[in-house]
Amino acid sequence: MRRFLEKIYTALIFIFLYAPIVVMMVFSFNDSKLRGKWVGFTLDWYVELFQNPEIISAVRTTLIVGVVATIVATIIGTISAIGISELRGRKRSMILNVNYLPVLNPDIITAISLMGLYGFLRMDLGYTTMILSHIMFCIPYVVLSVLPAVEMMDRNIIEAAMDLGASPWEALTKVVLPNIKGAIFSGALISFTLSIDDFAISYFTTGNGVSNLSMTIYSMARRGINPSINALSTIIFVVVFIFLFLSNRKAIMGKGETHTFMPS
Repeated sequence: MRRFLEKIYTALIFIFLYAPIVVMMVFSFNDSKLRGKWVGFTLDWYVELFQNPEIISAVRTTLIVGVVATIVATIIGTISAIGISELRGRKRSMILNVNYLPVLNPDIITAISLMGLYGFLRMDLGYTTMILSHIMFCIPYVVLSVLPAVEMMDRNIIEAAMDLGASPWEALTKVVLPNIKGAIFSGALISFTLSIDDFAISYFTTGNGVSNLSMTIYSMARRGINPSINALSTIIFVVVFIFLFLSNRKAIMGKGETHTFMPS
């Protein structure tokens, strides 16, 4: 009886979480602007979506900012995680607490703080400030993703590689990074997803003429919900789902793999 109730409880949770998404995806194919009334199947909203220059421009901006921020944040976050793993005591606790601050801090506070900083530095708001802001709030998530993988790695293989003649750089690139590549990929995926999703920080740190997807969807929603927004949201959900599937598959396939340095 207990197992049956647990299954029912779990099913209800998943229904509560994903029912709105399923409804949104279904009505992205609805041949009507009316919400809650199915008229017929159509792909017109997807066609209209790709013919909308405002949305295309927002997608371009989102991808540019997201890709650049993800690459830079992943590199910095991975290096930081490897460095933090070597620390002990108060230094480690202090750095980890500082790393947690952007995660725990409300986005609106971070956004206003960054806007004030850019104003103090007399920086023009636009692409550069948006990218810098996205890098800043993505780095802690990469650290949180990579650090456990670094600490779970067998340190003996690093020492073995060094004994076999590997330089510190070779030990890093041929032993450490291959063993934590799953965590690095997960951290990069989280960073990219956060960058696409962000609204508050982007809104306060961008200038005129630069708008990402979240800002564009917000402005479109204020003028009235257009079914093309449902189509756009459906595409984003499917893309993110595919990334998550590939990430989990990569992590499962990578289990049990070890990499050692072999001298040439």
